[in-house]
Amino acid sequence: MSTRKKLEILYDVLGTYRTSNDEYLFYCPICKHHKKKLSINLEKDKFKCWVCDYSGRSIMRLIRRCGTFDHKRQWRLLCNIVDHSSVLEDLFDEAEKKEKIKINLPKEFRTLTNKVRASPALPAISYLKRRGIDTADILYWKMGYCAVGEYKDRIIIPSFDKNGDVNYFIARSYDRNSRLKYKNPNVSRDIVFNELFVDFDEDVVLVEGAFDAVTVGQNAIPLLGSTLNEEAVLFKEILEHDSKVYVALDVDAEKKSLRLIQKFLLYGVEVCKIDTQGYEDVGSMSKFEFQRRKNAAELVTNDTMALFSALMI
Repeated sequence: MSTRKKLEILYDVLGTYRTSNDEYLFYCPICKHHKKKLSINLEKDKFKCWVCDYSGRSIMRLIRRCGTFDHKRQWRLLCNIVDHSSVLEDLFDEAEKKEKIKINLPKEFRTLTNKVRASPALPAISYLKRRGIDTADILYWKMGYCAVGEYKDRIIIPSFDKNGDVNYFIARSYDRNSRLKYKNPNVSRDIVFNELFVDFDEDVVLVEGAFDAVTVGQNAIPLLGSTLNEEAVLFKEILEHDSKVYVALDVDAEKKSLRLIQKFLLYGVEVCKIDTQGYEDVGSMSKFEFQRRKNAAELVTNDTMALFSALMI
């Protein structure tokens, strides 16, 4: 009975299908291939397109993305999934009310993205090289520096909102004698760092700081700390787009990582935990090592979450 009802919903959402052993093949709503290449396994609660590789460990993700409100309600009832829709609506309403942040970069800011760099830029370039940051990273993150002024001898990593306006920046000292590593602007951190370059329809990786994000590369979002409230703009964006999330916080923030993962699980977000043991932070890993660990990261479920929590006691 349940299988028939689920197939009726999937038919409404995706159209006609054919069977292949224990799976049902539909047209993929993402790549729209002319053949039925989206494979859905109801028993295992998984789906995958064999053309564009769009996949998920929960069919609910597919229903949320492509179905109507009624489809989602019916699927939740069939699968005994807790409905947080009213809570989500409240979160989205609060996020819309928040005033957009817009600031200026320091007037002494000089870009490092030019091929020809002035001699004052050499200490900044040397510092970035020591951290394994190359020209491609500098270009992608639009890095610069200040040789004088309030942010003297600091690398500047700007953040751009979806409209291309600066809404925050990281200012990291490259002076070995500096007592203050970071000197960031006194504005709200309730932003999506570099939202202009984030694709929430792809997997996102959550890290603590901007230099951690540089190691990860595209679609890495620094939390500018190790916490993320349910009222935060970033939390809302993840829920609205039903993004798959990889959590890669520092080892000393293990309890905060688990609390964050619990929040995501509560709202049905597909989340994986990346092992960061053996390193001070993600930024101290090589890019190769991080990618290896990301590839090895497993999906966290309520069952494995209970095991993680037990180990933390």
